[in-house]
Amino acid sequence: MKRIDFLKLSSLGLLGLYSFEIANSFNKNKRLAIQLYTIRDAISQNLEKALEKIAALGYTDLEIYGYNGTFFGKNRIEFLSVLNNTGLKVISSHHQTGVLKKEKGTLSHHWEQSVEDLSFIGSKYMVCSYLNPEERTSEHYRKLPELLDKSAETSKQYKIQFAYHNHDFEFEKMDEEQLIYDFILKNTSADLVKMELDLYWITKADFDPLDYFEKYPGRFPLWHVKDMHNETKNFAEVGSGTIDFKRIFEARKKAGLDYWFVEQDSSNRDIFESILMSKKYIDENDFFFK
Repeated sequence: MKRIDFLKLSSLGLLGLYSFEIANSFNKNKRLAIQLYTIRDAISQNLEKALEKIAALGYTDLEIYGYNGTFFGKNRIEFLSVLNNTGLKVISSHHQTGVLKKEKGTLSHHWEQSVEDLSFIGSKYMVCSYLNPEERTSEHYRKLPELLDKSAETSKQYKIQFAYHNHDFEFEKMDEEQLIYDFILKNTSADLVKMELDLYWITKADFDPLDYFEKYPGRFPLWHVKDMHNETKNFAEVGSGTIDFKRIFEARKKAGLDYWFVEQDSSNRDIFESILMSKKYIDENDFFFK
């Protein structure tokens, strides 16, 4: 730990938590995580209040987004203080490639600093979250595995597992022989690059998660859990749509599931009402991770 960080942590009363790894101070039973993009509007208005509401609803862990050298405009010391005050823990963080948009916090720009900062706040995973439409070309796809492996090698030095998050476009054909998703799986290191499987997007693309668990066992330690409306195919509260979560969760060991995150990109309700509905379904079916 840098001396300046040591002094700042001491002044905030956080040194003890940091020294013993902040994860150890929380209840290990029935933990429930959420991708914070779900409540992005509330976060943009007031980060602390938004996280307090999440914690009050029974969510304990987070996957964050938008790191750009700061965490929602806060440096790592300040953000760690917010996490401590709300009792929340960061499990994972989303990052874009930065291949075309040259921004801090991306795989291609200031990556090692990003990894160091995520390590500092206790994150276990860092995830390539999204390919912009301009990146979805054969040329970019063929270069992607090298970038993912390289990024993962850096994160591994800080004991952070790297992963790739899908949408539906990865299940389009890259060429006559294979899908983009399969190309990524086959051409990246199975140890360095894991997959964060979005259950909504793979289902919308009309593919079965269990088929991938069989083909690539242990490769899917992270999931995004969100449902699909029966008629509109829009995002829905977990348990209110068409996705058979019980069937998928029965295969969690084959998948290698470690953590999973509730996510709902949009809702026709108040978003906090939606995520409470999702939590009630999760409660009823005991889908919590330990």
